[in-house]
Amino acid sequence: MTPANVSAPGHAPTHDPWDELVVIRRLEVGPPVVERRRISTRYRVTLADRTEEIALMYRYGEDVFDPGKPADRNLAAMVTAQVALNYGLFAEEIVFTGVFDETDQRFLRDMAENTATEITVKKFLEHNPFLRGAATNLPAIKRDEYCRARIRFAPDPAAPETEAMARAARWGPTSAHAILSSGGKDSLLTLGILRELGCETYPLFVNESGRHWLTALNAYRHLEATHPGTRRVWTNADRVFNWFVRLFPFVRHDFQDVRSDEYPIRLWTVAVFLFGTLPLIKKYGIGRVSIGDEYDTSRRVEHEGIPHYDGLYDQSRYFDRALTEYFAAKGWGVEQFSLLRPLSELLVQGILAARYPDLWRHQTSCHAAHVADGRVYPCGRCEKCRRIVGMLLALGKDPAGCGYTQEQVDRCVAAIATRGVNQEGEAVEHLAFLLHEKGVVAAGAAGLPEPRRRDEIMRLRFNDDVSPRDTVPADLRNAVYGILLQHAEGAVRLTPGGWVSHDSLTHDDASADLEGAATEGEREGV
Repeated sequence: MTPANVSAPGHAPTHDPWDELVVIRRLEVGPPVVERRRISTRYRVTLADRTEEIALMYRYGEDVFDPGKPADRNLAAMVTAQVALNYGLFAEEIVFTGVFDETDQRFLRDMAENTATEITVKKFLEHNPFLRGAATNLPAIKRDEYCRARIRFAPDPAAPETEAMARAARWGPTSAHAILSSGGKDSLLTLGILRELGCETYPLFVNESGRHWLTALNAYRHLEATHPGTRRVWTNADRVFNWFVRLFPFVRHDFQDVRSDEYPIRLWTVAVFLFGTLPLIKKYGIGRVSIGDEYDTSRRVEHEGIPHYDGLYDQSRYFDRALTEYFAAKGWGVEQFSLLRPLSELLVQGILAARYPDLWRHQTSCHAAHVADGRVYPCGRCEKCRRIVGMLLALGKDPAGCGYTQEQVDRCVAAIATRGVNQEGEAVEHLAFLLHEKGVVAAGAAGLPEPRRRDEIMRLRFNDDVSPRDTVPADLRNAVYGILLQHAEGAVRLTPGGWVSHDSLTHDDASADLEGAATEGEREGV
């Protein structure tokens, strides 16, 4: 094991308590077995007393690989490497066997380090109900590096060609859009906007082998029957994630019985799905990947001097930028972005329900959905359900429109009053204001902050760091913002003095001529 690089004040401890987490001596990934419609990659773990292995698989409904091409073996290796990036904090060594060029190796090392940092803070330094023993009380230590594993790369014995031969031709010569789809409000709104603008769209669903697929099923069935570009990828990644958790002595054995909206350990998840769709993106020459992420998913914060992304890196604008740079370095010509960066979650929900009710009725945003009479319905009990119900009621929409019964609505309202919802602080204050204004929840409810009007929550918010105006490609920009402004209460831009009015249809961020001073209400919350 590489020694910890500790830079905490005072004398470095002779024993590093974090060493107790390094329970994997060697994690071997690959090489992938590549078929025209399938990839299978061995994950082999060597522990102190035994060796275990499992196969990570992806299956496609059509031919997407030529097993004889090094470029396709390279893509298969990158698809199946992503799960491993969650375990750099727990392994002495990770060995990737496959066709990897220098760009791939740099990307995997960088993301393993970033993910180790995020897991350090979000899964160990903050409360985590899945942990037990000494792992529940580890000290915060500033380090130059948090990934404990030595990462090595070995050649694929079935593809001994040089790295140069593995480079693919440019994939994305067209402006077609792949939409990473989940059945949630964000991807459905993204599809609705792009379809309204006449864009060629491919809603791409990733079918996990477990119950998570239920949240996507209504939307997938509807789009598969009505939208020609709809495609599905099957993977057993969720089983591999659970297999890893069972290897860790510091995680509760009954972790699957713990009621929580979070996963026990992993944080590098979106990329596991995104990379799984790349073979389809390559096949159809898609040049744009649209991911439905809103304003509050791009954060840069610190925990006791440790900088991190609040566990949201793979939903952030920084992730979009890193992936776009990776795709460019590979010569693939694909760009990744979100149309929804200036929007609050409340505004996303409101626009979807008001403008695209045909899509909204298939929305499933729930941690424990169930099937009844051939259709998937939300549980009406989890945090996500009460958040969705609360937003719809605050906006004057009937939650029955996306599957909630009156009994579930009443239960969610009671839970909102006592337990609140998980949203950015200003958004919760504005939600409390709207719910109080409509007589849904009384002021002073224990689960909510004092009701406070936050006008910026219902406006497009442009922020040079997390939501610049140019996050949307130039050829779509004014059309997209024109649609959003038909539902938002204007647009604002963040300045050192607070939120100020912004003409989002005529000004670029870099040269915006901000007009008018911010009102007192607009400055609140900065």
